[in-house]
Amino acid sequence: MLDIKFIRENADAVRQNIRNKFQDEKLPLVDEVLALDLENRSIKQEVEELRAARNRLSKEIGMLMGQKRREEAEAVKAQVTKDGDRIDALSAREREVEQSLYKKLLLIPNIIDPSVPLGRDDSENVELARFGEPLVPEYPIPYHTEIMERFHGIDMDAAGRVSGNGFYYLLGDIARLHEAVISYARDFMIEKGFTFCIPPFMIRGAVAEGVMSQADMDAMMYKIEGEDLYLIGTSEHSMVGKFIDQILPEESLPQTLTSYSPCFRKEKGAHGIEERGIYRIHQFEKQEMIVVCRPEESAGWYEKMWRYSVELFRSLNIPVRQLACCSGDLADLKTKSCDIEAWSPRQQKYFEVCSCSNLGDAQARRLKLRIKGADGKTYLPHTLNNTVVAPPRMLIAFLENNLKADGSVPIPEALRPYMGGKEKLEG
Repeated sequence: MLDIKFIRENADAVRQNIRNKFQDEKLPLVDEVLALDLENRSIKQEVEELRAARNRLSKEIGMLMGQKRREEAEAVKAQVTKDGDRIDALSAREREVEQSLYKKLLLIPNIIDPSVPLGRDDSENVELARFGEPLVPEYPIPYHTEIMERFHGIDMDAAGRVSGNGFYYLLGDIARLHEAVISYARDFMIEKGFTFCIPPFMIRGAVAEGVMSQADMDAMMYKIEGEDLYLIGTSEHSMVGKFIDQILPEESLPQTLTSYSPCFRKEKGAHGIEERGIYRIHQFEKQEMIVVCRPEESAGWYEKMWRYSVELFRSLNIPVRQLACCSGDLADLKTKSCDIEAWSPRQQKYFEVCSCSNLGDAQARRLKLRIKGADGKTYLPHTLNNTVVAPPRMLIAFLENNLKADGSVPIPEALRPYMGGKEKLEG
């Protein structure tokens, strides 16, 4: 959500930014917003003038009454009433204009960072770096659910009977591995200085609107029938929402938080739900990282955050790469984003396991989150988020990259304390 003053003073740049995101259908919004802004300012000015005149005339009534000039006083009273009616009408229109203006401002995409590559969709994202050698073993790598079934670790059929497609039961050592990864990721981020949190798993509509676009809400979130509550699609939603309507002291920055939550997603649209796999599902668990910081510090935090993901995955013997998201692949609130993708030796390609994003001041503006500086003035902070780890998708990368020819899976040293000292999985 852009500042209306910024749009007013940089309309051409806002239009070009829309073109750079290949959203030309949104170009008329700029003129619509400017027209509503002009009307809103005009209304405010007229209301201010009418109120000043009404105050002046009210004093005149008292003077006229004191001088026994009743006829003149009644005429002035009539004018005061007329001005009051006009103020009421203008105030009603002002509320309509401001509501319409706000809704349209929500639809205009954030200004993308100059470093973001231009492209229409994720097929034009740009590889920036690789970490670890992407190997393909001489023996075949089975489909990920087949690997799990060897360890009696998954039951998709029962989940289908209970909940339908997009759900799963994890069992035994695979379930334990899932929790070990989450626990390791939690402690990994605590050691980086982040505060561990368990947030609410449902949020109000105002919070949802504050942290994401309406299009993302429609595509992702489950609404609780009859209540102003949504199931979260990621703990970023409730963690950033934690600061709604708050004024934080500058000395409290940066806020560095790592949160655990289940995540619920409709997965509406082109992706679909795969019946036998757990790559794209309706329910999963995730460890997330959130940063709220001074605007001048957000670029540095962005670099730190994606590198944390690389470090964690490499500690589990998983090769990864960093992919810069192009302009057309950026959600509207984001100024910059990159994906960390893990190597799949079975598919012989990379797939997304983490997404690191800088949202600039967009979420702060929507949530009315402000920072009070040392000079007493307030300003908007920047917010960032990144996946630490999201099993069970991450388990796909782990099992494929660590599977041996005899069907066993060694447990990396980093995970052994969370697996009761177990050194490998055996079917």
